Parts: sequence; structure tokens; C-alpha cells
Amino acid sequence: MSRSFHNKILRLNLTEGTTRVEEPGVLYFRRYMGGWNIIADVLLKEVPAGADPLGPDNKLIFAPGVLTGLAISGASRNAVGAKSPLTGGFGATEVGGNFGAQLKRAGFDALIVEGASDKPVYLWVKDGVAEIRQATHLWGKTTKETQEMIREELGESRAELTMIGPGGENMVRYACVMNGLKDAGGRAGLGAVMGSKKLKAVAALGTANLEGADAETIREMARQKARDVRENPRGLSKWGTGGGPLEDGVLQGNLPIRNFRDGEFPEIGGLEYVMDKIGIRMEGCYACAVRCKKVVQAETESYKVDPDYGGPEYETIGSLGSCCGVSDIVAVSRANELCNAYSLDTIGAGVVIAFAMECFENGLLTLEDTGGIDLRFGNGDAMIQMVEKIARREGLGDLLAEGLAPAAAKIGQGAEMFAVHSKNQAYPMHEPRLKRGLAIGYAISPTGADHCHSLHDTWLINADEEGFLPSARLRGMGALEPMALESLGPEKVRATIYNSMASIMDNCLITCSMPGWSFDHLVEMTRAATGWDVTVYELLRVGERAMTLARTFNMREGLTVEDDRLAERSYVPTRGGALADGGIDPGELRRALDTYYAMMGWDRETGVPTVAKLQELGVGWAAEYLPG
Repeated sequence: MSRSFHNKILRLNLTEGTTRVEEPGVLYFRRYMGGWNIIADVLLKEVPAGADPLGPDNKLIFAPGVLTGLAISGASRNAVGAKSPLTGGFGATEVGGNFGAQLKRAGFDALIVEGASDKPVYLWVKDGVAEIRQATHLWGKTTKETQEMIREELGESRAELTMIGPGGENMVRYACVMNGLKDAGGRAGLGAVMGSKKLKAVAALGTANLEGADAETIREMARQKARDVRENPRGLSKWGTGGGPLEDGVLQGNLPIRNFRDGEFPEIGGLEYVMDKIGIRMEGCYACAVRCKKVVQAETESYKVDPDYGGPEYETIGSLGSCCGVSDIVAVSRANELCNAYSLDTIGAGVVIAFAMECFENGLLTLEDTGGIDLRFGNGDAMIQMVEKIARREGLGDLLAEGLAPAAAKIGQGAEMFAVHSKNQAYPMHEPRLKRGLAIGYAISPTGADHCHSLHDTWLINADEEGFLPSARLRGMGALEPMALESLGPEKVRATIYNSMASIMDNCLITCSMPGWSFDHLVEMTRAATGWDVTVYELLRVGERAMTLARTFNMREGLTVEDDRLAERSYVPTRGGALADGGIDPGELRRALDTYYAMMGWDRETGVPTVAKLQELGVGWAAEYLPG
């Protein structure tokens, strides 16, 4: 029977310099699907408790899903995971582009990297064959230089790479993994894990046709989505994320301004309509009709922007722009280019620089500390210089490379108030003081603050003509009625859980949210891909299973309910703007989290998943990893 997966997982042991292939079986893939579930399975079973995230005992997992590599919109993604050097817990991130599809086409459903090499290497995977190659000559190179040199060495211009630049090599704790030059697996610091293993890149190329069990259904769904995009174009295909008007985000209070401190930003016009100002084209991921990726080019007296590195998306415009008080889109685009070249998470880099700017303006950092850089809000040159210093761990950049919590602790003098993070992962560019379900999500997320699997409450405030929520996904899970933004009641907790289960399901299959596939579409697609008689219920349980295993890993690693909290800044209002009266009540949030634990089948006092819940989810084996 033709299926969309191979039942083959490739293992790379860098200590021994060997590779081998495992076949875990069809049941394994139906239970897990891919992505987060494979990552959690490996981390719990194979990484010793208390292992150093940057030591050889940690494992780095590249995990596509059963839908990855199909020629259909949204099926280009793969997850990357490890014990996070940023949070000390479950680390996972998702990334698009072309690498995930090529790894699947090359014959493998996942890649597990273990041990560490004493010299830089890269892995070449083509049509079922894996070869370790030396990469000493590539160490220190940018991602663009690395991609060009490896493709030339291989004589394969179509080879797709996942790789790191100097930020990953220098183990910046929020270094990312880059799929090509434009797509970042940004969160959790997994580029630092790759650097610790001296693995510069993985190059993949395959010729296998992933048509699935019902190829015609996949083709028809792909054609229909392409027609929908063509006949009903949305802003994503024209502007990408954050490429249009941003003023509403300021007026709502959603767009972070000057390190989440302020509520007003009259200069916002400088960051809007990126494509009208410096855009040259829109691009897309493998086989996707949406084409939501900006490509920009600019040259001014101050900056030159290379289009090979794409362009800034919403999170980058916010983190390196408004969060740093910078309103020059060319400066932001240059910083985005550097982050992609050096393999730095733009969110992590932007928010830690904004933190340093606030410390500088309050006298906690001096010109001597910054190496003479006038690190004030709005200084685009200073922001760009700090990206360079962080990537190379030079001067103040060495401290900022450790992340917000360690930097604040070292600086002291009340700097903790300026460190906007959860579990040491910087907040994304969405404000939990506006969206209280997002506040629950940031606090509870196993990976630290994350906007992709947390609820955006602005979806919940309107009703359709019959009085129901317009969100088909949430409505289909039983969240029927509109809810107030400021609510932290049980109805908001329930909606938050539903949203997380659906989003993390996407992170297992693994699919992108941009094409807007419904649950029914995903069931049809998964049935056509695998031949299994899956249901919506089964797929949602896949997401719940992944969330619960991730929680189990965190509890095993010593995280507790005390780590389920927000940054101190979230408990006070902004300085002016829509959230001038918007601080979150910490007691109310704690009660919401207690309700969350109970609804999830976790112990209400400790937040630890119960043995019964693990058994219900078909992963009773994980009970042995629960804290005693």
C-alpha cells in the first residue's frame, strides 16, 4: 500500500561517526503522526534526566509529519526539537521552506542526532543514503556562504539545507535552525544544540514521489486550494504577515512598543506596507499556493539589504522594530538579514536588545558596558550592532546571548522588571494584557512563551448571525459563544485548551496554518495520505498526547507550577495607550491555571500529568518518567 511515510528514521551518531536506520512500525506513526510527538518520545526515553542541553547526551530531532512532503499547500513543514538550552525543558519549533519535504523525499520520516563530533561536520542525505562529511572549512561561515559552498561541493544545486551560522556555532541560547536562507526554526535555542554537536548543516535531496494512499484526492485538494487562493486572494499573498497596516495593533494595544513598556508609537507608519516600500516579490514554501513570504531589497546611505535572505515577517517587524522603538523598515530588514545569516531567532534577539535598551536608558548599563554603543530606544544602528555582538558573543553581546533571565540576574538593580519572558523564552509580538487567553498560553506553554500554539482572544469577541463564534475550529470543539478579552474564567480556559490541542495537532501532522485548512480538510488529507480511517477526534488526541508528553518531560526536568508564570511587566499597565489600565491580576491568572490543570487531567496542586491521563492517551509508558 502506498503511503505518505516510509517507516524509516535515520540516526546520526556524531561521537561514533556512524548512521543507522530504524523502522518503528506503522502503529508508531499512527499514534504519533510526527513532529512534537516524535520529539517528546525521544527526549523522555533517551535523554537522561538533568542532561546538559549543550552536552553530548542531548539529542537533536528533525521531525516532519505524515503530511510533510505532499504536493499540497501547507505540507512543507518540519519540527525540530531537543532539550532546550534556553528553558531547560521541552524544546520544539516548527519551520517551513523546502528542507522537510526533501528529507521525506530522500526516504526518511525523521532524523535523530546524538552524541557530538570533535570537529565540524555536515550530513548529506540523498535517496536513502546518508554520508557524514567534514565541515571545518564551513565553520564561521554565514548561512548563505554555507549553502553555496555545500551545493557546489555536492554538485547539487537543488539540495535543500537546514543549517546554522555563527550564532548557532557560538551557542547563543536563542540561536535558531535555518531551512535555507529565509525560513527559521526560531524558538527554543535549537541552533545552539546543533552548534554544540559541531553539526553545521544537513543537506537533503530526494526523488521519491510522496503521493499517498489516494493520490487523486491529494491532487484535487491541492488544485482546489490553488483556485481558492487565485480567485479569493487574501492579504497574506500580497503582504505576508505584518506587511500591511499596523496602526490597529497599536490602537488595540497588541503591538509591543519599547520593550512592552509603552502604549503609543506615532512612528508606526515607518514600519507599515513593507512591500510597497522595498518589496520585490512574494515567495512560498514547497508546493504551497499561498506564497506569503516577502522578499525585499534596499540600499540607502546606511544599510544594504540582500534579497536572498527574504524579508521581515510580523514577529520580526515587531521585535526588531517597535519593541526596540525603531521605525526604519530598512534597518529592521537589515537586522532580519543578519539574524538569518547568523542563525538567530529574531524574536529572541529583538526582545533581549529591547531589554538592554531599557536598562541603558535607566542607568543599569553604561557606555562602558555597551562598548560605546548609544543603546537607546529608536537607535537602529545600535540595534544592528547588537545583533552582530550577540551572534559573535562579543562584549555585552556575550551576556545577552544567555537570554533574558540570566542577563537580568547578572545586571541586577531591578533589571528583572525589564525582562519580558516566560521560562526564559522572550515574549512574541502579541500582548497578553490584551488577550488573556494568550496570557494563559504564555504561562503554561511547555516551550516558553509562544504565539503559535496559544489562543488569540481577538478571535473570540465577535459572533456570527446566529450568535456563534465565527471560528470554525473552536466552534467545532464546543466553544460556541463570544467571550470577553479580559476574561480568565473557565470558559476562556476551555477555549485555550481547545486551541492548543488543535495547534499542537498541526505541529504533529505537520501542517501550516496559513492555507486555512479546516478539521474536515485535515481528516480528508490524512486519510488520503496514509490510508487510515482517522477522525477529527483522533487527530485532536494526537495534539493532546504531544502536549501531555511535553509537560511530563518538563516535570521530569524539575520545572514546577512556579514556572507557569508571566513576566513581571504583564502584571502592570503600559505607559499610555489602550492598556494604560491593563495589568493582569496574578491571583486571577493562578486560579485560571489551576482550572487548566484540572481540565487537562493533571494534578491540580502540582501540575503533573496523572498516570490515568497518560494511560488514557495511550502513552502509559511515560508514567515512569513522572517525578516521584
